[in-house]
Amino acid sequence: MYKEIGAFDAKARFSELLRGVSEGQRYMMSVRGKPVADLIPSQANPLADARLAMDALRKLPMALAWIFERTSLDSAGGHTTE
Repeated sequence: MYKEIGAFDAKARFSELLRGVSEGQRYMMSVRGKPVADLIPSQANPLADARLAMDALRKLPMALAWIFERTSLDSAGGHTTE
């Protein structure tokens, strides 16, 4: 839900508003009662997303080895998954 704030107040309280946005708060800024802009949390940090992707890729060989090991045991009459 958006909280309405006038442009003059938004300018005076900008640091406070940014703290609120970092906690998920959303603001609709207005000029003379007319909505002109929204101050909302950023969708994502592209650098953080890239780091998560790289971490997942680093773990992929271990995950694939585990899957292939389980598959070869199952087909050889070893352990079953059930």
